[in-house]
Amino acid sequence: MTGDLMKERVIHPISTEELERRWKAVREAMKDRGIDFLLIQNNNDYLGGYLRWFTDMPAVHAYPAALIFPREGEMTTFWHGSSDPGEAGPEPWLLRGVRKRLSAPVMLSMNYTTSYDGERVVAELKGYGTCRVCLVNEGAMTLGFAGYVRTHLTWAEFLDMTDEIDRIKAVKSPEEIGCIRASAHIQDEAMKACFAAIRPGAREFEVAAAGRLRCRLMGSEQQFVLIGSAPAGRPFPYSSIHAMNRVLQKGDQVGIMIEAADPAGYYTHLHRIACIGSVPQGLLAAFDQAKEAQKVTLEMLKPGTDPQDIVRAHNEYLRSHGYPEEKRLHAHGQGYDLVERPSCQPGEKMSIMEGMNIAVHPVIAGRQATAVVCDNYIIGRNGAGDCLHKFPKEIKAL
Repeated sequence: MTGDLMKERVIHPISTEELERRWKAVREAMKDRGIDFLLIQNNNDYLGGYLRWFTDMPAVHAYPAALIFPREGEMTTFWHGSSDPGEAGPEPWLLRGVRKRLSAPVMLSMNYTTSYDGERVVAELKGYGTCRVCLVNEGAMTLGFAGYVRTHLTWAEFLDMTDEIDRIKAVKSPEEIGCIRASAHIQDEAMKACFAAIRPGAREFEVAAAGRLRCRLMGSEQQFVLIGSAPAGRPFPYSSIHAMNRVLQKGDQVGIMIEAADPAGYYTHLHRIACIGSVPQGLLAAFDQAKEAQKVTLEMLKPGTDPQDIVRAHNEYLRSHGYPEEKRLHAHGQGYDLVERPSCQPGEKMSIMEGMNIAVHPVIAGRQATAVVCDNYIIGRNGAGDCLHKFPKEIKAL
């Protein structure tokens, strides 16, 4: 019955064999470190992928969800919902490898509820006596959860093995790579829909809506579509979604960034540029430089490469062409998280490994033009493979 419901209701469930692969790899790492329990909490499925990686169920809309992952035995989950144990969610057929489901009405807008899930975690671990616990990516947890656990789980020793989990999570299996390729295809199709919606008189949010609709019709669960536009001869800024109300005009240059997950929850992202009319020479030149900057990084994306070397090479390219250094990041991993390790920015210590899904999106920001190119690549034994996106890497005149 469980399998039938999963097949009927879930658009693209990850296989049980894939989940078991992950659990086994993590438990081996836990054994090496002598850790008894992992505690995981997320509240969104843009930058909250740990929960889904362990359960194939995302946390959404800022409602926290948490789990206890033991070195031995099955998981215990904590979801937003009724405090009645008989009404705990999600439905059991949605959660594989789970022994016990508990719910509580945790809502981050209500301060007095923010420790409810932490209280239940402490109660569940009370019977185990002295134990060693890892709060996975503790800095991203709510203080109500992590603070309560640290204060009241007095019989536990806290250690951190987030780096070890991140390394396991960053290397994709063949099944995951198939999902990532599907994600790239969805974005190619969404970019076509955006380009078809560009016309004088259209508003930026209408172009974005066309792309999002295409993503949703192809089964995408979550998506950002960001639009930046400006008259020829000016750099185009990207506004937040609530400020994408500009009316497009003849002669405008339009940048489109599509960041969407496939039906299984895997992210890639794609950026391209269109012009309503002819392509200004300044923009064309900047775009050629963006592609060249992308190539510099791609040539360095080999197993064993230190991301800090990539950061230095990229900034040297920018300086040599008269542009300011990149102060954010221009390349990073992706998976269940829109931005995942490793990232090409100061502080990253995870080296490039075979099987990673890396997005490379350099920005050439000049006084008269903004040029961005963004694509995803799977790292092979000898370096980056072919571009996963098939949408032409060129500026299109409409």
